[in-house]
Amino acid sequence: MAAMRVPLWLKLGWTVWIIAWAPFYWKQYGLQNFLFFCDLGNLFIMLALWLESSLIFSWQATGLLLFQTLYTIDLAGAVLSGRHLIGGTEYMFDPNLSLFIRLLSLFHVVTPPLLLWAVWRLGYDKRGWLYQTLTAWIVVPINYFWRPQLDVNWARGPFFREQHAMPGLLYLLGYLVVVPLVVYFPTHLLLRWWVGRGEIHAGARG
Repeated sequence: MAAMRVPLWLKLGWTVWIIAWAPFYWKQYGLQNFLFFCDLGNLFIMLALWLESSLIFSWQATGLLLFQTLYTIDLAGAVLSGRHLIGGTEYMFDPNLSLFIRLLSLFHVVTPPLLLWAVWRLGYDKRGWLYQTLTAWIVVPINYFWRPQLDVNWARGPFFREQHAMPGLLYLLGYLVVVPLVVYFPTHLLLRWWVGRGEIHAGARG
């Protein structure tokens, strides 16, 4: 029987976390909130952990690493200096939102190191950025038309503000072209380098 490459405690821990997290988020934010890439990512990561799937981890890493890392930087900056260096974590300091719900959002901080570790451990599947691009092409148009006032995944404009600099459908088309080229593909190259670096180190140790 092949040895597990992902510890059982991590699989169980993430699964228990999902079971605890999902109902509270659903009650607080509603069903559409699960179309945020970060929230979808929680579910895909659970699947990837149990399947030990390098493809699913690679897929999620190309879509989440940059944005979750920027989230972490903004949150850390706000805690240390009282200023949001980038924006996007202001809700974490909103006293009108329960502290429990805000603490549940700390998964954003855990996700980047978990994804980097998983890709290092299981390898990087070069199809990851293509799967993430396809996901964006499906999910973002849904976000654009379904309850557009929520601006999920910035489908209507950056930073949850609908843009008016260009026609909405032109913005949507630009989003679906630019984000894969400017975010997903460079992350794909970074992850290939990351895994290659690990293989070099493993070879040196051997």
